[in-house]
Amino acid sequence: MSDKNKKLFSDFPPVSTEQWMERVTADLKGADFDKKLVWKNLTGINFQPCYNIENKITQLKNTGENSQSLVNYRSVAVQTAEAGNKLAIKAVEEGINGIIFHLNGNVSVEALLGGIDLEITTVSFEIAEGAVAFTKDLVSYAKKSNLKGYINTGIISNYVTTGSFDENQVEVAVELVKLTANYPNFKAITVSGTEYLDSGANQVQEIAYTLNSLVFLVEKLKEKGVAVQDVFNNLNFQLAIGLEYFVEISKFRAFNNLLAEVAAKYGVAEYSNTITAKTSIWSKSITDAETNLLRCTTEAMSAILGNVDGVLIDAYDKEFKNPSDFSSRIAGNITTVLREESYFGKVSNPVDGSYYIEEVSSKIADKALELFKAIETEGGFYTAFENETIQQQIADIRLQKLKLISQRRTPMVGINKYPNLMETVDIDLLSKGGADNSKVLTPRRASLEIEAMRRVTEQLVADTNVRPIVQLASYGNLNMRKARAAFAYDFIGVSGFDVHQEESFASAEIAATESAKSNSNVVVICSSDQDYDETAVNFIKAFRAINTDKVLLLAGAPKNMDELTEAGLDGVVNMRSDVLVTLAAIQKKVQKTLKSLEV
Repeated sequence: MSDKNKKLFSDFPPVSTEQWMERVTADLKGADFDKKLVWKNLTGINFQPCYNIENKITQLKNTGENSQSLVNYRSVAVQTAEAGNKLAIKAVEEGINGIIFHLNGNVSVEALLGGIDLEITTVSFEIAEGAVAFTKDLVSYAKKSNLKGYINTGIISNYVTTGSFDENQVEVAVELVKLTANYPNFKAITVSGTEYLDSGANQVQEIAYTLNSLVFLVEKLKEKGVAVQDVFNNLNFQLAIGLEYFVEISKFRAFNNLLAEVAAKYGVAEYSNTITAKTSIWSKSITDAETNLLRCTTEAMSAILGNVDGVLIDAYDKEFKNPSDFSSRIAGNITTVLREESYFGKVSNPVDGSYYIEEVSSKIADKALELFKAIETEGGFYTAFENETIQQQIADIRLQKLKLISQRRTPMVGINKYPNLMETVDIDLLSKGGADNSKVLTPRRASLEIEAMRRVTEQLVADTNVRPIVQLASYGNLNMRKARAAFAYDFIGVSGFDVHQEESFASAEIAATESAKSNSNVVVICSSDQDYDETAVNFIKAFRAINTDKVLLLAGAPKNMDELTEAGLDGVVNMRSDVLVTLAAIQKKVQKTLKSLEV
């Protein structure tokens, strides 16, 4: 056989699951396989670390196809028709092929869309009032063009964020379906699921509740005489994109699969909906905000591989100011690069047939279908929202997510790990903390509580004109002291304190004496467990003999904690420390010390 016909890796013998497990078990040296290697997601699904030909997979049907005409959206806030038109034309010149106009009040369609080629550019509209009148003008203006896009009146999103369902919106939807009947590529009904994920829900909940709300709308429109086929042909779904890359890919695939099942129950075999994916609010930060660019990139990748029709990437600085020309341009360039240079959306979907992706998709679909049926059994979407079942289920997941973030088990760069210590943040930009209303959904950043803690530091700096200094006093075993100093640097840096680089001393006695006399407000002892056993108590006593005001911490998990606390240790920082609880305690003592010096 010629080399060109030789199968890839044919020189290597296949490895069975049994052989792989034997090797892994040996390498783990007694550690628990499930705890170390099995990923437990908050959807209630466990993901195995390895898949091979021995694993049986069930490939979902109707998972969608990679969009060959992927829409790269940009949001345009319309103050006046002329100003909105200018921004839209600029976006098109910058390579954007889809505009989402946010309308407040009546505007001239001709003035808004003048100079925009509707054969090439997709135009969509977010409009809360006057949708019928606007759409009449729109279809009159579009005439025989291939109008593409959607209109979103907020029929679902307004309900879940305010708690009040506007029945008039159903009448509006009926009229919009009639008005756009000659434009099959323009969708008159938008069902939003972004509010679920952005309020802390998991992917299973986002899928299930979105489909529950769809059934609710279908029934409402049927009562008004709209044919079910017309409803499904007029649907645009707007879903958020989270940070769990592979799970998000699978989420969109599972959603398409379950949508087909719901349609089939209504006797609809073929339909033409669209899915617009939007980067989430939940995952964004205002500290080290440029990191949002990386988050947006992976989010866009997972959405495109999940077979969406359009992607809306928010500017990285949107969470704390009006996006600049630069940040808007960069956001649009992300999808352009993925589509034109990385060939996302230009080839057959590369994730199809992947054992991992197929299994995750199947498991998410099964879980989402189970939850969907449970909500329908209890009376459906409206009943479940009115009695706060949906809100409570999301709140349970949100609290679990926030706990994992606070414990740093879910790392978020620039938020709870790897803070940018060179950065200064305006106190007015920082949140005062999350205040959730149990009756409605409130889209929010996951970082609000950590921002509130950072705000305390910035307020302290404003009040005292002093940014607290943290000294990392290390001695003893070289490897361990450096590792623990690096950990403490990262951990405490989240607070906004001025954390200095590790300062090494020849002995514990010298470290205690010098750090007690330094100008630092917080001192962290950094060494090995053996060194702590031998010298930590004496270090603390020597330190406290010189200084009783400073916060004294230890990096690690000593066994004799009671003895160390009695000697004068304020606390420890280690892998099990809760960043909010620990840093709040540090702030409290530093505040007391600095304010006493002012008197």
